[in-house]
Amino acid sequence: MAATDESFFQEASRRVVVDVTVDRPASEVWAELTEDDPMSSYCRAISDITWTSPRPFGVGTTRTTRVLGGLIKLDESYPHWDEGRRKVFVGVRTLPPVLRRFAEEYLVEPIDPGHCRFRWTAVWEPTLVGRPIGPVGRAIFASIARDVERHFEGS
Repeated sequence: MAATDESFFQEASRRVVVDVTVDRPASEVWAELTEDDPMSSYCRAISDITWTSPRPFGVGTTRTTRVLGGLIKLDESYPHWDEGRRKVFVGVRTLPPVLRRFAEEYLVEPIDPGHCRFRWTAVWEPTLVGRPIGPVGRAIFASIARDVERHFEGS
């Protein structure tokens, strides 16, 4: 994959953003986002997420995400980790090689002791191989966004 940094969040033409108020403390939402196999229990497109670095997590942490029953595998690395508040990962490799660049940001901000704001942003750029299946990629990200929004709005 092409080198990616946080500037890609401003440059990317393909993006999805979920921004919700959650009726739970920020610490609970953060803990859920960093648990073993996060998101796969409520995101239908995500088969599993495996941390490939030991705890405690921080800058340099890695993980692997499998999408659509393992049809797509993403290796990811975290260049930014602000414990309890914000984490950013960038794609290191996809199999098959359908993405040229890929990144996600998770931001959890307390509102009061029992509520927080959660914003999830995903940005991507397909490879030449990935362009023909662009509608499938958009559908996958849209599905994840709907599932994330439904899960956190309902908590």
